[in-house]
Amino acid sequence: MANLGAGEGEDATILVVGGGIAGLTSAIEAAEAGRHVVLLEKSPYLGGRVASFHQYFPKLCPPPCGLEINFKRIKNNPRIIIFTLAELESLCGSPGDYEAVIKIAPRYVTDACTICGECSPVCPTEVPDPFNWGMTKAKAIRLPHGMAFPAQYLLERAACPEHCHACVDACRYRAIDLQQQGTRKTLHVGSVILATGWAPYDASKIDNLGFGKYANVITNVMLERLAAADGPTKGKILRPSNGKAPRAVAFVQCAGSRDQNHLPYCSGICCTASLKQASYIHSQYPEAKITIFYIDLRTPGHLEEFAAKVIAANGIELIKGKVGKVQEHPGSHDLLLTAEDVLKSRKITREYDLVVLAIGIVPQTGGLPLSLHLDEFGFAGNGKPGVYAAGCVKRPAEVAASIRDATGAALKAMQNVADTASHG
Repeated sequence: MANLGAGEGEDATILVVGGGIAGLTSAIEAAEAGRHVVLLEKSPYLGGRVASFHQYFPKLCPPPCGLEINFKRIKNNPRIIIFTLAELESLCGSPGDYEAVIKIAPRYVTDACTICGECSPVCPTEVPDPFNWGMTKAKAIRLPHGMAFPAQYLLERAACPEHCHACVDACRYRAIDLQQQGTRKTLHVGSVILATGWAPYDASKIDNLGFGKYANVITNVMLERLAAADGPTKGKILRPSNGKAPRAVAFVQCAGSRDQNHLPYCSGICCTASLKQASYIHSQYPEAKITIFYIDLRTPGHLEEFAAKVIAANGIELIKGKVGKVQEHPGSHDLLLTAEDVLKSRKITREYDLVVLAIGIVPQTGGLPLSLHLDEFGFAGNGKPGVYAAGCVKRPAEVAASIRDATGAALKAMQNVADTASHG
C-alpha cells in the first residue's frame, strides 16, 4: 500500500473528497494559496453534476466555460494531485495529523491512452450511458463524455463478453490492461474537505407520477441532457416516445419533495431550475404551452428577478397546486395530469405530451468512514475537528452558492492546518 502526503505542520496536505464544482473550488483555492492538495473523485472524471448541465442560472451560460478554466488551473498547479475512480476508505488520527486510506478502482486503460478512439468501434458491447441518464447506449470502452477531464478512456470490465479482446487488439498503443487491479494508498493529511455532492431522488419511487411507466414522463436532470448539444438528441428537446417536438409541457414541482413518504424537505433550487428549463423549451418551440404546477414558488434572493424575467418572457402558466396523478393515453402516449388548482378552489385534468418531474437533491453521505453530524434530512455538517463539509452534501444549493461555500471550507481547512501546527 503506497504512502502519499506532502509536508507536515503548516505544509500539511489537505484532502478533498469529491471532484464536483464544490470539490474543484476547494482544491484550487487551497492550492493557489500555497497548500498541497489531494483531490479524490469516485467517478472517472471531474466536474460532477455540473459537467452534464446545459446552462447555469441565472446567467444561462454553458458550464464548459467555467469548468475549462478550472481544469486549466488544476493542470497548471503542481500542488494538486488527482485520483479518479477513488474513494475514502478510512480516516484516523487527529487534526493536523490524519491518516487516510483511499481505494482506487481499476480503469483498465493506462496512461498510454491517447484517446485515438480506435477501441470503441470494435467493442461488441453497449451499456446504458450514465452521463445521459440511460437515455442512450454507450460502448463498454469509451471516453465518459466529450469534455471529460482527465481525457482518458475507461472500460466497464463487468460488461465485457467472456474471452473478448477486441479492444486490446485494436489499441496500437497497448494502453488497455484487462488484468489491471485496484490499489490502495495511504495519505498523511492535515485537514479533510467533504464535497461528495448530491444525487437526484429516484423518481420511480413516486408511483402516482408515472416515471418509468410512461415514456413521456421524464425528470429535470434528463431534460438538462436533452437540451445539451452533446446530449441524446443533439440539443433538441423531443418526446421520447416518438421523437417529435412537444406542444404542451408540464413541470411538476416538488416531485417527491416536501413529502413525508419521500423527501420531507425542500431542495431549494428546483423552482429556479424548472424556470430555466422552461426557457429552453420556449427558445426551441415558441408556440408550445408551458405550465408549472407548484406548491410554493421559491426563488430566493437574487433569483427573484431571474424568475420574474423568465415567466414574463416565456409566457409560462403557473398553477398553484399539487399534482395527484399522471396517466397515459395508450395510443398516443399523451399524458393526462390531474392536479389541484388551489387559487381557484378546483380539481383540474389537463392533457400534455411531455411531463417533467422536478425531483429533489439527495446528499451523498453514504459509505463515508467518518463520524459526521447529519441533520434530520441526512445533510452533513462538519465532522470531527479538521473535517469540513462543502457544497450540496451540506445543504441544497445553486452552483454559485456551492462555490462560495467551498471557498469558505478551503479557508477553514487551511486555518485548521495553521492552528494545529502552531500548537503542535
